[in-house]
Amino acid sequence: MATGPALWLGPLLLLSLLVLSSPASLLRRLGEHIQRLQESSSLGLGLGLGLGPGAAVLPKVGWVEQPLDPFNASDRRSFLQRYWVNDQHWANQDGPVFLHLGGEGSLGPGSVMRGHPAALAPAWGALVISLEHRFYGLSIPAGGLDIAQLRFLSSHHALADVVSARLALSRLFNVSSSSPWICFGGSYAGSLAAWARLKFPHLIFASIASSAPVRAVLDFSEYNAVVSRSLQSPANGGSLECRTAVAAAFTEVERRLSAGGAVRAALGTELGACGSLGRAEDQAELLGALQALVGGAVQYDGHAGAPLSVRQLCGLLLGGGGNRSHATPYRGLRRAVQIVMHSLGQKCLSFSRAETVAQLKDTEPQVYGVGDRQWLYQTCTEFGFYVTCEDPRCPFSQLPALPSQLDLCEQVFGLSASSIAQAVAQTNSYYGGQTPGATQVLFVNGDTDPWHVLGVTQALGSSESALLIPSASHCLDMAPERPSDSPSLRLGRQSISQQLQTWLRLAKKSQVRVGV
Repeated sequence: MATGPALWLGPLLLLSLLVLSSPASLLRRLGEHIQRLQESSSLGLGLGLGLGPGAAVLPKVGWVEQPLDPFNASDRRSFLQRYWVNDQHWANQDGPVFLHLGGEGSLGPGSVMRGHPAALAPAWGALVISLEHRFYGLSIPAGGLDIAQLRFLSSHHALADVVSARLALSRLFNVSSSSPWICFGGSYAGSLAAWARLKFPHLIFASIASSAPVRAVLDFSEYNAVVSRSLQSPANGGSLECRTAVAAAFTEVERRLSAGGAVRAALGTELGACGSLGRAEDQAELLGALQALVGGAVQYDGHAGAPLSVRQLCGLLLGGGGNRSHATPYRGLRRAVQIVMHSLGQKCLSFSRAETVAQLKDTEPQVYGVGDRQWLYQTCTEFGFYVTCEDPRCPFSQLPALPSQLDLCEQVFGLSASSIAQAVAQTNSYYGGQTPGATQVLFVNGDTDPWHVLGVTQALGSSESALLIPSASHCLDMAPERPSDSPSLRLGRQSISQQLQTWLRLAKKSQVRVGV
């Protein structure tokens, strides 16, 4: 069944009506905002960044029935998982299938019309399919998001869905048993792409894993270490002066928070707070959100639709001219907040810890794309990924500290800090961390991206390839091509295409048979 743009753009419009809360939520909504703008442009609806004449052809949406508990044959409950199909380049039933895996958010039709799968499909006559992750977007089982339901949400369940969907869709589209299936994914979905090849090599011929944080970690202090380094990099428009200005801006924010009274109230007004900042936990939320704003400028540097690049952020913090004072960095940070708020359609920002907890406790599925409750559950039960700034070299505030982030798991799900640490260790044991041992996987990262430190950035063997793109940010290789793309990014995409060519020639030569 075909779908129109109005049906898909609804979540984006609804997103602008929401109030942001929590640092992690702000960072994820920045990513969602950028993804939606890029996807709408690929469908010929926005920024003029489509993939050519074929981009105007809307893909088809479908639903595959999946077992709620694939590890218990006696449990007959099921749910419908959404997928998208772009078959305009599919030459014949023997052609390859490019399977784009969804991650911790909704998946739109742009997922089969932009980025690696769509850009590479014409050369190989590939069928492009994207699969939305269970419990995100519209692929949420009946019964809501209570804790009893969420126990069926994990990377293990997601990989089981990949297997059953791959078999079901092979039958539905009459795909030849000799057709190689190639997985694509970015960020958490990039890890899933790599793990799908690791765990099911008889079904997945190869994978391209972009910005994939395959190592789970409880205290992700390395994130801000990369942010700090990237703010100093001239290649991204940063400088040592810029990093110093960031530190000065945060010092000024903390000074005004400590002053209390009218000074603190004025700070809240200037930074667009929805409410007061009288509670210490709300002040920590504010500082965390400001960290996320700066981190987001680094993480999504160079992406079309990003509210701020590193160069733009540094320009604001340094005043852009010779008339600078000690207050210039703070004024620049205020302006950065205003730009991001305007870009996301926000009238004010919520820094209320109580409101954050209340929203995360809501078990009703949301109509917008970012699944905050679901993703928190996955970090509490599998990955950690809690960004901290407790290293003295970190340019931000040391708040929020790790204990307050772990406490969210306790408040929302009743999970202890020790259980989270144990879950992180089990994830690394199960998948292998940064040495997964998966063959025919290409790991792609950018050295500006704070997440690359949790990925595979050096080849682990002749069939475990890695590509580290200089000055590239999070999943930038997957974004639609632009005239402004750097030579290193263009070269990186060429390397990806060449690796795919090598794999598909190998598949054709050996007539590898996969599936039934």
